[in-house]
Amino acid sequence: MEKLTELIREDMKPALGVTEPGAIAFAVSKARSYVGGKLDRVELALNSGMYKNAFTCGIPGSSFCGNEYAAALGVLAGRPEKGLECLAKVTDMDNAMAEILVKTGRIQVHMSEITSRIFIEAKVVAEEGEAVVTIRDSHTNIVKIQVNGETVFSKEEEENGEESSHADIHDYTLQQIYDYAVSVPAEEISFIQKAYEMNWKLFEEGLNSSRTTYAPYLLKKNGGQVISDDEQKTASLLCNAAIEARVIGLDRPAMSITGSGAHGIIATMPLYAVSLHRNLPDEKLWRATAISYLVCMYIKEYSGKLSAFCGCGIAAGTGMACGLVYLNGGGPAQMEKAIDNMASSLTGMICDGGNQGCTMKGIVAVDAAFQSVDFAMHGISIDPIHGINGKTPEETMRHMGEIASPGMVGTEKTIVDILQEKSRNSL
Repeated sequence: MEKLTELIREDMKPALGVTEPGAIAFAVSKARSYVGGKLDRVELALNSGMYKNAFTCGIPGSSFCGNEYAAALGVLAGRPEKGLECLAKVTDMDNAMAEILVKTGRIQVHMSEITSRIFIEAKVVAEEGEAVVTIRDSHTNIVKIQVNGETVFSKEEEENGEESSHADIHDYTLQQIYDYAVSVPAEEISFIQKAYEMNWKLFEEGLNSSRTTYAPYLLKKNGGQVISDDEQKTASLLCNAAIEARVIGLDRPAMSITGSGAHGIIATMPLYAVSLHRNLPDEKLWRATAISYLVCMYIKEYSGKLSAFCGCGIAAGTGMACGLVYLNGGGPAQMEKAIDNMASSLTGMICDGGNQGCTMKGIVAVDAAFQSVDFAMHGISIDPIHGINGKTPEETMRHMGEIASPGMVGTEKTIVDILQEKSRNSL
């Protein structure tokens, strides 16, 4: 019980904007903190998932987007002590200087390899020397810092390529996750409320911004009300107005899970909509969210942090569906059916980076989850004999993850090739 609480607590982190630009800015700003003097250049190497996810992604405090500008703003305005929120204080002058750095070719970015394993190597060369910061496996997990060729910090990387504490989730079954969520003392998981406080403010930012397009129409579809009589439309509004605000770079953080703000939003905000509509006690919501988070983490540990499939829709969407089953009075049997329905519908949805398309994927995920749960609560699901569904929910979740890694490595390369072609054609 204590271990599962700690897994959730460790994984919940605020993230300003899409996580990948934040991680890039963090790495570059950390490297810059070790060398003074006039900046010469920044050299950035990224794995395919990191490269792709930040490729056209909005950056908080800026109208720019993409890897180069994330690095440029990181070196100019980044505050490494703020972690994934290191770009919280970007000014107009910073944006102007970043544009000069990018357009004069002083920010160099290349993709290191096609892999779902997170990798960032940020090299900053300045008048007083050079520093290299290397990140592996999670967005802020620094494994090495070198200054002028000398290693000043190093820690051993995990042999399995992921942080071992998170892989511990596979020691548990769906039944055990459920048993934990319904029996853990409420005060031990009350910290989950912070996710709702943070994500709600992001939702409001999206709803009130002149830059969003999906958010106001989702409000219109919901009868012009934030909380209407239609739970599904309310859930889609709360979830996807927040996602749109995040991906276009509005200046509010999301509470991330598994290293992703969009995962954190999908895993929580539809449940919040149901809770508000039904006037449920906070404790009920926290328990549903614990299930949602842990199921999301279970799938993500098979797929890898950054892969060619949309973990927001598939992993977080499936977790949210299980949380929704709990709010509807169901248990592990109905959750298993919901997982089977989600596995047979959304698995294979591609991730083409953190961009406005995430909003549409979020809309699809909410719709699929509500439909999957409705069928599951009426005893209807895809039989395990069909498709990728397994004999147990644990097998099904493993298969869902395996579709991404190793299954979609070729898809990842094709997505990156398309993005790079678009970039060349726009020059």
